[in-house]
Amino acid sequence: MSELIIYNQTFASDLHVSADVQKEIQELWQARGMSEMDLPDMQLALEEGLANAIKHGNKMDPEKKVTVECFLNEDIVRVVIQDEGPGFDVNEVPDPTLPENLDKPSGRGVMLMKAFMDDVLYNDVGNQLTFIKRCTFNS
Repeated sequence: MSELIIYNQTFASDLHVSADVQKEIQELWQARGMSEMDLPDMQLALEEGLANAIKHGNKMDPEKKVTVECFLNEDIVRVVIQDEGPGFDVNEVPDPTLPENLDKPSGRGVMLMKAFMDDVLYNDVGNQLTFIKRCTFNS
């Protein structure tokens, strides 16, 4: 089976619209039988990735867009999220587990995505996130 695109949407940087997009993607995953064990991890990564694109990438600018694509290849789910921001270097995100960063709100989303996904990648600019997870689908 070749990779199949199951979702492709570009929307304004708005957290309310993002919530609707998340719901649509989650419903597609559920309709395809994604297991109850994988669904929460995928939902978390999707929510964090979209929130980071809107808040940090596009700085909540409603004129800037976010694009999200979801691909499926048998049991591998790949999600690509791109914003119109200047990008960032993931290596410069503070480690939220270090004592000096425990009170800082930043860095947790990236850490969680890396913990729950099989792979988390950024393009060279740092304005495109790709996360990949092998999931179980109940037919």
